[in-house]
Amino acid sequence: MIGGRFTAGGGGLRGDLATEITASLVVFLVALPLCIGVAVASGVPAELGIISGVIGGLVVGAVRGSTLQVSGPAAGLAALVAETVAELGVAMLGVIVLFAGLLQIVLGLVRLGRMFQAISVAVVQGMLAGIGVPLMFSQAYPMADAKAPGTPIENMAGIPGLLAGILTDPQAMIATLLGVTTVVLSFVWKKVPGPAGRIPAALVAVGIGIVVAALPGVDVKTLQVGNLLASVQVPGAEQFARLTDGAVLTAVLTFTVIASAESLFTAAAVDRMHSGPRTRYNTELIAQGAGNTVAGLLGALPITAVVARSSANVQAGAKTRVSRTLHGLWLLAFALLLPQVLALIPISVLAGVLVHSGWKLFGPAEFPKMWRQDRGEFAVMTLTTLVIVATALLEGVLFGLAAGIVLAALRMSQTVIRQHLEEDTAKVVMAGNATFLRLPQVIEALEAAAASGKPRIRLDLTGVTHLDHACRNQVEEFTAQQRGLGLRVELLMPGEAAPARSPAASAAPAAPASAPLPRRPVAPAAQEPPQASPWPSADAEWFYLDTRPLPEERRPGSPLVG
Repeated sequence: MIGGRFTAGGGGLRGDLATEITASLVVFLVALPLCIGVAVASGVPAELGIISGVIGGLVVGAVRGSTLQVSGPAAGLAALVAETVAELGVAMLGVIVLFAGLLQIVLGLVRLGRMFQAISVAVVQGMLAGIGVPLMFSQAYPMADAKAPGTPIENMAGIPGLLAGILTDPQAMIATLLGVTTVVLSFVWKKVPGPAGRIPAALVAVGIGIVVAALPGVDVKTLQVGNLLASVQVPGAEQFARLTDGAVLTAVLTFTVIASAESLFTAAAVDRMHSGPRTRYNTELIAQGAGNTVAGLLGALPITAVVARSSANVQAGAKTRVSRTLHGLWLLAFALLLPQVLALIPISVLAGVLVHSGWKLFGPAEFPKMWRQDRGEFAVMTLTTLVIVATALLEGVLFGLAAGIVLAALRMSQTVIRQHLEEDTAKVVMAGNATFLRLPQVIEALEAAAASGKPRIRLDLTGVTHLDHACRNQVEEFTAQQRGLGLRVELLMPGEAAPARSPAASAAPAAPASAPLPRRPVAPAAQEPPQASPWPSADAEWFYLDTRPLPEERRPGSPLVG
């Protein structure tokens, strides 16, 4: 039994195992071009990318952190790796990745992984879309046997020129047709009736691509992989001695933070793609650390969870860790034993598989759906996507998280402010949550009351459920300022019940406008305090609290002045 899944007998066991094997092959086909492409983009030999892919499957995939999440070299770290290699050399990459992995293990052991579970759905969906859009545009170039210009923005801007080049180059046209055929098959193959529909569309497309590439007169690019074992670069004493270098330590910390964040954000996204076991965040962080530790010892690329491979794994019907572990085995076996088979696969076909994965990640139907459900979350989702496309994955996710926090704070600060002018009194009634985010509206209401020209101002905050320090200070300063100008100001703070008007108070003479205001007397303990409505109405009974010492002739217990 593996992962508690293969417990059925007979056909059930064979069916589950067959699904896991076919899913692993699909993931292998998606992972292979990614491993090679990320390595090239990182400025290191392509074989190092395959080594990291193997480790992501056999090491990280075997640990019970996540069930369906697939790990390997990720495009999100390519720019950072390229910069590090250019500055410190490829020989230092292993040491940096090794110690980043050890730090990840420590973070998992102290249980810091669970904090990544508190992620807005809008941010996760925006992250998926932000990964999918650049993936589609970047793979449009390999579909035509061309080289992508660079950044997502540059790739988008270069599409017209790419199309013009395809129309003038017959071989590019053939490669593009193979890629487009792969994309179309990926969308429609599941609708094919009978047993044929169970074969992964990617496998069918690869078969077609191999046949077409073998035809006379066809010259499309195919995969090229060198000696895997010869590319291993084990760090030596000279590299370890440079750990005292500030630039090396900075790189270790940077790799740790970005790799951990990308892996656990991806885990949250993948968990929303399926209904199986949820990710154990701390265990998964330890698994990622173990993978990077091994990758560092072999001088390979850093490892993170990768959405494209994980999405392909889920879509292929995988249910256990077997598929993600086996995909690492296929990478190793093909790279070591059958490199000549890899040389038959057109790159444009694999690029077509990635374009389809990018479209599924983009999920264009999710945007109108989110618009109908919650326009604030739609804004967070859209901003996250745009920032990822314009900058990078980590920056976009952090921006999305910040936008989500601001949205939540604004929604928690719903303050209702009502203003009324009656006879000689300007009334301001507040209810809801009054925080610093609503301070401009509060100040505007107070200034309007002061500018009304009325000799009395009545501020009723008894309906406010939360009054933060900024708003409280503003209200109290306004009250003191207006009283200093000679106005009569009544202030009822949250938790205070509005007193009832008594007949004696109605008959009592009004106090001079310049007199100070007294406190309201406390009701006897045995008396049930009146309940204040959280939403005072415009026609509610109002009164004025006079804090002057009571004259001898006034009856005790009647400090209210109408």
